[in-house]
Amino acid sequence: MSVYQIVFSPTGGTQKVSSIFTKSFSPDNKIIDLCSYEIDFSSCSFEEQDICIVSVPSYGGRVPEIAVSRLHQIKGNKARAILLVVYGNRAYEDTFTELQDVLEESGFSCIAAVAAVAEHSIMRQFAAGRPDDRDKQELAAFATEIRSKIESETLTASLKLPGNRPYREYGGVPMKPRTDKTCQQCGLCARQCPVGAIPLDNPSKTDAKKCISCMRCIAVCPQKARSVSKTLLVAGSLKMKKVCSVRKGNELFV
Repeated sequence: MSVYQIVFSPTGGTQKVSSIFTKSFSPDNKIIDLCSYEIDFSSCSFEEQDICIVSVPSYGGRVPEIAVSRLHQIKGNKARAILLVVYGNRAYEDTFTELQDVLEESGFSCIAAVAAVAEHSIMRQFAAGRPDDRDKQELAAFATEIRSKIESETLTASLKLPGNRPYREYGGVPMKPRTDKTCQQCGLCARQCPVGAIPLDNPSKTDAKKCISCMRCIAVCPQKARSVSKTLLVAGSLKMKKVCSVRKGNELFV
């Protein structure tokens, strides 16, 4: 049995959660980065005894479209999948149902799932500092419980997860990163953009139609030259304040 982390984590929050969980589940594991342009995902093929921990953030209650596209290229071959959905303390809505459908269409057998909270990727004041020590303990306990159930053969592929079909509509986020005069044209943001929305020959620009507002370019910029509109950020924060003010917990589905 081999254990894999299959992760889409533009700003690192989902990767952090995945690493905490997977370390307790199996310290010996391999990572497949769904953000990468260098991987031929159609060459990723698993065996039935493998376990894949598939971790994605919830974007407006959905799986990011580029993650869906890349997961569809992977050959599951009945490998067991543990679904890990990470959200910024608002809601995950239909992310689980969509992720389960995508994985089953790719040949995976979905056996367990975890919902986890991490610091919001755009409005960082929400779920700030999470996953914290309490989260780490809960995620480790979930991993241990799932591993125990796998070893005792008490998990099946008839996993029931929250969410709706058809999935809720998601029109994207209007906040698109822009560059200020401190940009040194190093091109790091362009090379690491998951969807190729930043031209390598002119990294101070952003193709708004391609951009998925994942905020990776902001996270990786060494000069902190990228940001989103402060006006839109304040408006979005006010809109989110009520639903994000109460701490939401992590959840286990088996």
